[in-house]
Amino acid sequence: MSPGTPGTLDLDKLFAARLHAARVRPYLATALFALHTVESRLVPTMAVDRHWRCYVSPAFVDRAPVEELAGVWVHEVSHLLRDHHGRSDRVARERGLTGPAERLRMNIAADCEINDDAFGEGLVRPEGALEPQSLGLPEGELMEDYLRQFRLGPHTQNLAWLDCGSGADGLEREWDLGPDGAHGLSAQERDAVRFRVAQGITGRPGRTSKGWQRWADEAFHPPQPWRELLGSAVRSAASGPGAGEDYTYGRPSRRSAGIPGVVLPSLRRRPPRVSVVIDTSASVSDTELGSALLEVAAISRAVGGRRDLVTVLSCDAAARVVQPLCRAEGISLVGGGGTDLRTGFARALRAQPRPDVIVVLTDGQTPWPGTRPPCRTVVGLFPRLQADRSWDEDDPDYVPDSPPEWARVVVIGSAPAAR
Repeated sequence: MSPGTPGTLDLDKLFAARLHAARVRPYLATALFALHTVESRLVPTMAVDRHWRCYVSPAFVDRAPVEELAGVWVHEVSHLLRDHHGRSDRVARERGLTGPAERLRMNIAADCEINDDAFGEGLVRPEGALEPQSLGLPEGELMEDYLRQFRLGPHTQNLAWLDCGSGADGLEREWDLGPDGAHGLSAQERDAVRFRVAQGITGRPGRTSKGWQRWADEAFHPPQPWRELLGSAVRSAASGPGAGEDYTYGRPSRRSAGIPGVVLPSLRRRPPRVSVVIDTSASVSDTELGSALLEVAAISRAVGGRRDLVTVLSCDAAARVVQPLCRAEGISLVGGGGTDLRTGFARALRAQPRPDVIVVLTDGQTPWPGTRPPCRTVVGLFPRLQADRSWDEDDPDYVPDSPPEWARVVVIGSAPAAR
């Protein structure tokens, strides 16, 4: 993993290594194949940017065995999955760290977080891969912890060549194609990839290292007050009188004993049906749409994990096709025009059987139904700052109505605040 001479990129060898990485770390396959490869003679080995492009040195690929290249693939995509670029930016702001030297220190700390348990079990440790013990540091800690425990000096001078790209430390490089370059992933797409990988890890406990389990359980899904509130609001709505109730003859009513010859049905609770209406108008950002997909998964868990009873409807000024929930990351969110969620309510209520609960995920820039729907309603509201209130290009002073009183409102992405 040290610099080399220019050559022609051997894509067959490079992609064979990626396939090997996916075979030995199947939970990372979605992320590995989401990376777009860019040939570059400026990178020392392989590097990534925050838009999920992987820059590859042809000379490095020529001299590295396929098994070691597989380890580098896993290492680089780990930087992106663990959001090392975003975390480095936050640390730099909080601690006043500036300049390439501090970013190199962040890259080293991020490598320590990844490499302490990345290799083995079919994945070869690449030559020169940095591990915490080589710097006298303990294993099993996070990048932020390692940053507090070492400084650049004689013991790190042989790491000056290390460069995993802006995807590792947040500092743009001369070879970066930037946000407007080709083949970058949108924020929504990046969130969907992370969500799929986390699903693969949590769905098969015991198959992954402690570091990846921690990432899936804590780093990717940190405890969020609004998610707890949203889940609580959905459960409360689903358990209310009339929600998820139906009559059945499977267990006759006890009152039948008082009416000889007549069998009366009993009232039984069944799993509630939930219809999720997602605002896909132009005022809702890609980041918020990505967050909406996570909320859909949380809603599914809140009603017992019965995905067959959850449907999703994307809506701007027109309601789109109602989709049953199979996988949250597979939902197509179509829209981009104006907003009128009344069409979404109408479409959801026309479904047969009718939902017991409607959950609306929106920024609130919409007219609301004039009358209370015949089922419980929960609104997950993406917040808007006062400075962002350009609600109507024709009337800059216009501010839409707040969600109606009959809806349970949870503000997403803020401190606990609900009614």
